[in-house]
Amino acid sequence: MAKDVEAVPGEGFQTRDYQDPPPAPFFDGAELKKWSFYRAVIAEFVATLLFLYITVLTVIGYKIQSDVKAGGVDCGGVGILGIAWAFGGMIFILVYCTAGISGGHINPAVTFGLFLARKVSLPRAVLYIIAQCLGAICGVGFVKAFQSSYYTRYGGGANSLADGYSTGTGLAAEIIGTFVLVYTVFSATDPKRSARDSHVPVLAPLPIGFAVFMVHLATIPITGTGINPARSFGAAVIYNKSKPWDDHWIFWVGPFIGAAIAAFYHQFVLRASGSKSLGSFRSAANV
Repeated sequence: MAKDVEAVPGEGFQTRDYQDPPPAPFFDGAELKKWSFYRAVIAEFVATLLFLYITVLTVIGYKIQSDVKAGGVDCGGVGILGIAWAFGGMIFILVYCTAGISGGHINPAVTFGLFLARKVSLPRAVLYIIAQCLGAICGVGFVKAFQSSYYTRYGGGANSLADGYSTGTGLAAEIIGTFVLVYTVFSATDPKRSARDSHVPVLAPLPIGFAVFMVHLATIPITGTGINPARSFGAAVIYNKSKPWDDHWIFWVGPFIGAAIAAFYHQFVLRASGSKSLGSFRSAANV
């Protein structure tokens, strides 16, 4: 286990000793017997439910207010900027609320990236992803229940490739957008950063929320912005139309590729600690 002492001569603050945390075990049967494990899974379910409820409701509300044929006003409602703020703001709030319980993933791509980096075990990753998808379905289901007269008419908040864009463009948008998000997650939660910059209060949910906000501004016109397979899956299940299902693979493949690239880049290039995790995988396989 490596130990770094970050010290800057002449500065009036004290820094912390830093130790690389050990990689999470590939399969940890002991955690399945702990209430804290299931509490974390429940937290992921509830957080993703709230995330989808607020954000999809915002999307539907914007389309209602900007529909001129239905009495709305052209350029009415919150606009793309407001939708991006809704997604980014909810991630900021929910990561802040759940980080100490589950880590505040709220996104299968984030969970997948952290699993590849040996931050979470396989059982935790699988149950998190299941909880996130179920939470997303329930969240969008509540939107449909409360906005039944508008939900289907205005697209149900479902992700699909916009007209005029190729499949490759949509896939690239999802890969790059998810890379930005997961790279930000790794950087904002890096324990070495916390040790090195212990004199600077860094609120990790803030840059993560801003990453979501910025990616939405860039990719809403292309794919409606997925970068979260649970968000796309929940909306597709409840809306249940052919177009979102035809394009749905983009919103799993793209985010998972982007998350994998971000994990590799952070662990093997920036932190050069991936070899330790890879070595532990090999050691576990040889036991």
